[in-house]
Parts: sequence; C-alpha cells; structure tokens
Amino acid sequence: MQPRTSLQTMNNPKQEKLVVLGIDPGSTRAGYGVVVFNGRTPHYVTAGIVATKERDKNLILSDLHTSFEALLKKINPDIVGIEKLFFVKNMKTGLEVAQSRGVLILSCVRRSLPLYEFTPKEVKQMIAGDGSADKKAVEKMVRATLGIGDIHQPDDAYDALAMALAAGYTHQRPIQLSTR
Repeated sequence: MQPRTSLQTMNNPKQEKLVVLGIDPGSTRAGYGVVVFNGRTPHYVTAGIVATKERDKNLILSDLHTSFEALLKKINPDIVGIEKLFFVKNMKTGLEVAQSRGVLILSCVRRSLPLYEFTPKEVKQMIAGDGSADKKAVEKMVRATLGIGDIHQPDDAYDALAMALAAGYTHQRPIQLSTR
C-alpha cells in the first residue's frame, strides 16, 4: 500500500512530502504529534491532546472516536505511528488503554492508512539511541531533531512526536537486499 504523497514546494520540487501522525494512546486521552518529512528531513507541524470530559468508559470511547476522526480529517496523514501496549503494571488501566488503542487503530484502518506500531523501548532506541532512556531524554531529542522549543503540551504530545519520527524513519528506510 503506497501512501498518498504530494510534492513539496519549499526546497526541491522533486522531493516528496510525507505527512506522519504519531499517536500515544491513553485510557481517557491520546497524545498526537504531526511531522512532515521533506525528503528525509522531518519538520514539526503540531502536537496536542485528544481528550474527553466523559466519565463513562463507553462514552469516553465514543468521544475519543469522534474527536480522532475529526483530527484525521483535518491532518490527512499519509502514515500513522502508534504505541504498542507492551507491558502494563496495572491490568485495569492496561485494558482501558487497549480499548482506546483499538478505537484509534480502527479509525486508521478504515481510512486505509499504513500503520506502524512500536513499543516504548523501540521508540526510545530510535529517537534517543538508548532503549532505556527516560522521558526527558526522549523529549530533548525530539526537540533537537525538530528544532523546536517547549510546545507547552503534556508528555503525551512529545511521546506522540517521537512516535511520528519513528514511523517516518521506518517508512523511509530502504530495504536491504542480500548480495549473496
């Protein structure tokens, strides 16, 4: 499946532009980050939180779905990166995050968006060079990579930007063919 691409108009009209949406799912909200790759160079677009004020879990999922659909329509990404639920300390919270993640993935699949899934450790390794890096180290590398200051958003937004960078890098990595 090929992503929808358009030509950039900034530097080189022959380079393709890739719009990448990163998602950090939570039980009552999701962080999002949008990065545009002009060739192999990422540029910050926006980041924030898709949140709900609902208390009932079913209404939370419905509200999250509606808000996320509006975000997808506005951003129109070419690809999406989302955090895998790899390990949970609290089973109840883990199940709630998994349900929210399912709603978000369904929205992407229905739009036929290529979806890249990463564990937190994989993203930390790609972005900070260390799979056990803390959140501040990842945030520092995201800010340095994108050339941005403080975006005045919760950690979820920085985690989503890291997810977008990881998806963009993975999507653009050429396939290595064996010469044997």
